[in-house]
Amino acid sequence: MTTTMTKRTLLSTLLLAGFGIAGAGQALAQAFTEPLRIGLIATYSGPYADYGRQFDAGIALYLKEHGGKVGGRTVEIIKKDTAGPAPDAAKRIAQELVVRDKVSILTGLDFSPNAYAVGAIATQAKIPTLVMNAASSAITTSSPYVARLSFTVQQVTDPMARYMLKQGVKDAYTVVADYASGVDAETAFKKAFTAGGGKVSGEVRTPMSNPDFSAYVQRIKDAKPQAVFFFFPSGVMPPAFLKVWKERGMEQAGIKLFATGEATDDSYLDATGDVALGLVTSHHYSFAHNSPKNQKFVKDFAADNGTKLRPSYFAVTAYDTMAAIDLALAKTKGDTAGDKFMDALKGLSFESPRGPIEIDAATRDIVQTVYIRKTERANGQLVNVEFDKFERVKDPAKEAAAAK
Repeated sequence: MTTTMTKRTLLSTLLLAGFGIAGAGQALAQAFTEPLRIGLIATYSGPYADYGRQFDAGIALYLKEHGGKVGGRTVEIIKKDTAGPAPDAAKRIAQELVVRDKVSILTGLDFSPNAYAVGAIATQAKIPTLVMNAASSAITTSSPYVARLSFTVQQVTDPMARYMLKQGVKDAYTVVADYASGVDAETAFKKAFTAGGGKVSGEVRTPMSNPDFSAYVQRIKDAKPQAVFFFFPSGVMPPAFLKVWKERGMEQAGIKLFATGEATDDSYLDATGDVALGLVTSHHYSFAHNSPKNQKFVKDFAADNGTKLRPSYFAVTAYDTMAAIDLALAKTKGDTAGDKFMDALKGLSFESPRGPIEIDAATRDIVQTVYIRKTERANGQLVNVEFDKFERVKDPAKEAAAAK
């Protein structure tokens, strides 16, 4: 019995099938009390395996706090591994989750190419799909059944350009990974920076696989810009770039460095080491965020996972996604039917460990605070210390489209 039918439709079907009023009522109650099946598409193997591990930890913490239930129902998470950016695999997995595993909700989606690929399945199946990380701006336009609880690269890049301008930076170079989110970062930075009177004097897009940063960094050193802004996905690329940056003496050459928070992802920060010290970044969550909600989140996370696994923005978004599902189901009275569930998500707002968040009713995208942070050592740990912020930031790409 599908759980995505409305109660009225399901009751009518059961009556027509000869269940009778009593039998139909029992079957209806069972359909809305059986486990809520959620398909989680993420990376569990390869160099980005930490993404899936963080998703799992955030989900587990929310479920532990709420007695293992969401919307009054026990939850069954069906996990599938894409092993990284693999859109064909993501699409096939989504089809299997919907058709064979009968999930009511799809989520996860750490890489943008994977999220784009799943959009077609979301539309065809009319199944709610909640993005836990993929940050390319246009993802929520790929299907009316896709909403995002994470962030967009443009959303965290635009404030950094504005911050740099406030610090007197007028000439900048950009370095980004050559994929959808990297192009988004380059686009957003250039637009905000030039609009404020700055000049982008050089642009570099690096390959995702095994880039040798030496030549790129030397080219920047020869160009002598005031500053460099860079964007790479969390994981192996940022520390490799920072190491070359230090080795080439870029700071001594008087070139300032700025980035988005992927560069100092809390999950990888200890492994990145001192090459990250002093780096100023913009992002929506820091392990060191100073709020009662986050302090409890960090404490409870450590109790469940130990202190070696530090919660990152992946874990926070997974936690928040479960909260959003819980709140939406409270509004739909347990109904996971696509249109009804998506309507319940629109305009939803609540307090996250990262601060106040909401789902934009018009775009189904996240609205949140973006923080300016500096990597420092505190109590023997490297942490991203927030010292400035931009409140209620929307995705600038969608704001620009709405203004036309």
